[in-house]
Amino acid sequence: MSESKINAKEFISKVLTGMSIGIVVALIPSALLGELGKALNIQPIVEITKMASSLLTIVMGLCIAMQFKMSPIQSGTLAITTMIGSGALKMNGKVIQFAGMGDVINAGITAALAVLLILYIGDKLKAYTMLCVPTVVITLIGFAGLQLLPYVSSITRYLGNMVDMFTTLQPVLMGIFTSVTFAILIVSPVSTVGVAMAISLSGIGSGTANLGICAAGFGLAVAGFKVNGLGTSLAHVLGSPKMQLANFAKKPAMILPIIANAAVVGALGGLQKIQGTPMSAGFGISGLIGPINHLNIAGYSTGSFVITIIMFVVAPLILSFVFKYLFVNVLKIVKDEDYLIEFK
Repeated sequence: MSESKINAKEFISKVLTGMSIGIVVALIPSALLGELGKALNIQPIVEITKMASSLLTIVMGLCIAMQFKMSPIQSGTLAITTMIGSGALKMNGKVIQFAGMGDVINAGITAALAVLLILYIGDKLKAYTMLCVPTVVITLIGFAGLQLLPYVSSITRYLGNMVDMFTTLQPVLMGIFTSVTFAILIVSPVSTVGVAMAISLSGIGSGTANLGICAAGFGLAVAGFKVNGLGTSLAHVLGSPKMQLANFAKKPAMILPIIANAAVVGALGGLQKIQGTPMSAGFGISGLIGPINHLNIAGYSTGSFVITIIMFVVAPLILSFVFKYLFVNVLKIVKDEDYLIEFK
């Protein structure tokens, strides 16, 4: 089947798969080495991993292009257009500055529009492809992406307001709702860090948000271990569960064991008063940001160490096996193949 005749389901799947792979490539270095570099005061590592994270959306665009087997000209065009649409680049007078990673949702929408236009143009322009494709796609779709950006970014603000409402509840209920919400958000295109920063999520709200991401990381690692192997499974915990974005879109039921895990861990987190800061919320155990920030608040006593290890590692890991067995073997709602990550 030619790319010009691709059906809607396959089109969306390719875009989401490209986004997932791009997220892994750009964020894994920071997740594995970012905090270590800070702890050991190795500034080059900190700076390099930050640079990699800042290039997230351009890498996403490139990975999406590879899904559609685009030419070098088309791939470069899509990568640039995706980054422009993300809003990651800002003009400050005559200087171009990076404004974080940008809006991943808008980047995905911009990339999808650019792919459609590139596929439509195809080889119709023949010798003029090198001149026209970058010029037309980058300016036209890039402009459209920037116009959509404020509206799409409002999704993050809306979710932030919803989470902010949870903080008015008593600790256990707040822990459940916040943990479950962030467990779902971490496998969606929405930035968990963006939501947390939008409302300055702190205290138990921040702590249980991190526990929800831990539940997602360990839960997805265990659920897909048979089909993904050790390396890819560990990437869910040490890197980002967002690598399951495409699978979540294709079969939303795969998130049910994760929601159950997050609900229990969130309730326990509320009882144990697991805390964090606005800067730490949204990371989970990645880079040990969640545990370290909780210890900074709770203190580095033996008791705090034990509780932190139990809450951030032991509880979500054990519950991952429990709920995998329940949803796969007993209820038969999901299966191992639903969590397969294909890097192609």
